[in-house]
Amino acid sequence: MSGRQDGEPVVRTENLTKHYTTDEGFLDRLLGESETVRAVDGVDIEIAPGETVGLVGESGCGKSSLGRTMLGLEDATAGSVYYDGTDLAELSESELREYRTDLQYIFQNPFASLNPRLTISDIVGEALDIHGLADGQEREERVEELLETVGMQASHASRYPHEFSGGQRQRIGIARALAVDPEFIVCDEPVSALDVSVQAQILNLLEDLQDEFGLSYLFIAHDLSVVEHIADRIAVMYLGEVVEFGTTEEVFSPPYHPYTRSLLSAIPEPDPLWEADRVILEGNVPSPMNPPSGCKFHTRCPIAREECGEWDDHPDLRDVDGEHGIACPYYEDVEAEMG
Repeated sequence: MSGRQDGEPVVRTENLTKHYTTDEGFLDRLLGESETVRAVDGVDIEIAPGETVGLVGESGCGKSSLGRTMLGLEDATAGSVYYDGTDLAELSESELREYRTDLQYIFQNPFASLNPRLTISDIVGEALDIHGLADGQEREERVEELLETVGMQASHASRYPHEFSGGQRQRIGIARALAVDPEFIVCDEPVSALDVSVQAQILNLLEDLQDEFGLSYLFIAHDLSVVEHIADRIAVMYLGEVVEFGTTEEVFSPPYHPYTRSLLSAIPEPDPLWEADRVILEGNVPSPMNPPSGCKFHTRCPIAREECGEWDDHPDLRDVDGEHGIACPYYEDVEAEMG
């Protein structure tokens, strides 16, 4: 149902924000006291047709919350998500339902994301039933076609999830996402729970499917070596904010933001003579319930100035070269001060 103009992104967010209110215990709930978790804090991002944008950062930085909010699985606290130029927040539930087939999600854990009581046919075909896309023999043929598309056998349709390995289960999850012919898929750490040898197979499968069906991905991961393999552009996230955004080449060589530099230094090299030049960050990740003022990274930043914590708001992304954006006014000092 695309009415997109040439050059218009598939998905675009403007100041997307997702805050959670949490009750710490019985007394807090009784007294009406709660705290706010600032999981996503004003993110602007665009994903073009056929593009893969990698979203990286430490655990707890808000990557999954951003992906879920982009698809409407979580209601945004503020900001907007545009699909084909349409603000999804302005749609009624019935109108939004029409877009559900275009926006799909691949979950991180292939062991927990498949209902153990359903056959593979029911798992993959459930979306076909919900949206009335196929029934009877047509439905069976569609499920078998999807399984074969992701490298499974048609005979697997009658089996249950516990009969398959982790890699096979993730292929089933991918088949489920493909069932409704989506255009945009959020891949939420789809290989992090898999063996390294299986990870490569799943990554290659996702790339092949992208070429075959013209898919766009938001690929969430904490492993930059995985993202380097599959992403066209990379967004680096810290405490709910994007601190660096650019093409894979721009982000990897050289990384301008000190946080990105520390993440890249953690990637091991397959060389027994390699001597690590690690950038070890001091301190712990601050709580998203009480983030630092100014630049949220200044409490751990090796090149932080006194004024970094005194700003009224976090620094915005500024263009460095082309579309390479850095949320640090002192990015030019990274190479000199961090080595």
